[in-house]
Amino acid sequence: MTTTTLTLNGLSCATDADPATPLLYVLRDDLKLNGAKFGCGLGQCGACTVMIGKTPVFSCLTPLSVVGARPVTTVEGLGTPDKPGIVQQAFIDEQAAQCGYCIAGMIMRAQALLLRNPSPSDTQIRRYMSPNLCRCGTHMRILRAVRRAAKMLAAA
Repeated sequence: MTTTTLTLNGLSCATDADPATPLLYVLRDDLKLNGAKFGCGLGQCGACTVMIGKTPVFSCLTPLSVVGARPVTTVEGLGTPDKPGIVQQAFIDEQAAQCGYCIAGMIMRAQALLLRNPSPSDTQIRRYMSPNLCRCGTHMRILRAVRRAAKMLAAA
């Protein structure tokens, strides 16, 4: 059995998972991080979105072997319940979650967008967020949350 070491939310983690195992299962089953959700298993909903480096990826489609030495960030790595990260706080302030199933993926995609473009237009936000689906229809709140996060980051 091969042990894989990865940098997860700033910490070194080891797993004995098969390198072909989707990252989502490693995160949830082996490393007990449940923020990323299993939605469709086909990379069509975004509930499983995490970042590898600064790039958002569908962890249900990404084998562990693809991670390599690049850091993995999950929603758990952005903040804590007592001290949410800026993007998390913006989503809270805008009440962007209804059922909450998609929100971790939405937050991770928004985080990746704001790392690349700290002042996106509404069109850019809509385009970048479009791979992630919200079945509850809180899209306008999500848009407001990303705008709020951009303002909060600019003021920080």
